Amino acid sequence: MNAPQQFPFARQSAGPAPLRRPGSIRRTTSIDSDWPDGFGEPWVMTGRARDLLTPFAGDPVELASGEFRIKASPLREIMEIAISNDHPRAQEMVGVRAGGASRTALAEVLGDLRGTPLFQVLDDFAGASLVAGWIWSRWTDDWHSRMVANRTRSTGGNKGRMVNICTGFTEGGSSLAEDGSVDHSDQSATDVGPLANPDDPIGWHELAVQQGRPQARRARRIDVWRAEGVLKVDAGFQDSGPNPQGTRTAIHEYRIYAEIDEAEGSLLSLQALPLILPFRECPGASMKASRMVGQHVGEFRQAVLDTLVGTIGCTHLNDVLRALADVPALAALLPKARD
Repeated sequence: MNAPQQFPFARQSAGPAPLRRPGSIRRTTSIDSDWPDGFGEPWVMTGRARDLLTPFAGDPVELASGEFRIKASPLREIMEIAISNDHPRAQEMVGVRAGGASRTALAEVLGDLRGTPLFQVLDDFAGASLVAGWIWSRWTDDWHSRMVANRTRSTGGNKGRMVNICTGFTEGGSSLAEDGSVDHSDQSATDVGPLANPDDPIGWHELAVQQGRPQARRARRIDVWRAEGVLKVDAGFQDSGPNPQGTRTAIHEYRIYAEIDEAEGSLLSLQALPLILPFRECPGASMKASRMVGQHVGEFRQAVLDTLVGTIGCTHLNDVLRALADVPALAALLPKARD
């Protein structure tokens, strides 16, 4: 068997968000996870999202916002849910498990919210809940052994067997133990700074202070503007949390740049930068993301899953790309001209 291609560890954050551009819209989302009753118990996930218009002249304008609070079981099932607009069908999501099931249910139950920042952050519940527990590895020496002991309760892959679910977990890779579970002994992570730019404090929606205990955050930013006859996109994504040393550590970070034909809605170009990733095989997914070029961006929530499947893709890069499905809706709110 041939071992999958390996790369140097990706360990360099992009740093804070860039300054907002005149004539642009920025969507920011965050999902914070907290465990009030400790490791292995139900936890609370708080999602926040905002769309902010930066006009060519004048003050920025908040176009839309949304929030949710989910109590999730150790098996990533929704035990309780509350959302900011008090949707009449929101309680139908109770009992739904994160992953493909939650995305299907979200489309069926709350599909009328599609295109809004609230829908985007709810869609991210699946990926955020998959990763959140990693932050305990920064705080608990026996985290790995406790995970092994609880392997029958694993919600990733096939009952904890992760072989070939993504590029990073390709069969024969350094990321996998002999039984197909994740080998955390060679896992990389990187200290990171704040996401908000000190020269642009309103460039992010308000982020809660995380310090002094295990908490996780999945954060996402999408900037959209027009230039050179096309839509331009600059997007960033990070999974991180506080560590006992008083700083923050990230396990995933990507940045992507894209150009979109506004009239046709098709992706013209794409550059995906793997900035922080846990295993040496992971960066390989970025080279395959260009397979999305030519496809209609508005269909990316499903098209990405169909195209970048299994060892071709990265679960978290796929989520970055799926979020581009809302770019056409955001672009419709851009100012038409500099005047």
